Amino acid sequence: IGFATSNLLASLGADVFIHSFEDFDRSQPWGADAEGIAGLCETLRGHEVRIEHQKADLAKPETPSELVGAAVRCFGHLDILIANHAYSVNQGLEELTAQEIDRHLQVNVRASLLLTREFAAQHDGRKGGRVILFTSGQHRDPMPSELAYCASKGALRELTLSLSHHLAPREITVNTVNPGPTDTGWASPEIHDAVLQRMPQGRWGEPDDVARLIAFLVSDAGRWITGQAIDSTGGFL
Repeated sequence: IGFATSNLLASLGADVFIHSFEDFDRSQPWGADAEGIAGLCETLRGHEVRIEHQKADLAKPETPSELVGAAVRCFGHLDILIANHAYSVNQGLEELTAQEIDRHLQVNVRASLLLTREFAAQHDGRKGGRVILFTSGQHRDPMPSELAYCASKGALRELTLSLSHHLAPREITVNTVNPGPTDTGWASPEIHDAVLQRMPQGRWGEPDDVARLIAFLVSDAGRWITGQAIDSTGGFL
């Protein structure tokens, strides 16, 4: 989703500052991108825009400030913040640990809030300030094996209205998107088939589906939309 969004915005002429943390990706069953972040950046530079990158661990409280500071040094000003990062480990109630609860809240909630704070602090009042956060489907469907993840993503959804109200006088919009089941290679064949039965359009979501929504929200056409948590799920039941 991050690459699809960056690719679409770059194709529209936006310079892009990318954050990654491949150490976490490598620990997951699907692994990191085969060509690495350098390959992704090279592809994006094909749009003849400026692409910058920094690796960082968002579990560290200082990282949001460091990332925004680095981006501002590169570009002078940030118009858009898209916080699509996520930490997720499956744990049901019986397996739940304090360490994993804290980790989910640190990465998914604290980092998103601090990124928003730092973005707003550098915003100079020009038109076009946009913040996009990401929730999941915890408000639509039970996710009992991902309780800490549910708590963290639910928190972002509930923060959307308050953040948007606070930043509206500065012409910064804040919206949160739920991309629904998106085929990024993470699902096992069993999960893929089970979800497919609940997709009325007969397919999983593709990264470009949510990228198009984000591109609209951050454009001038989306300037009057704020404080919304938007489901972009293809009618997922």
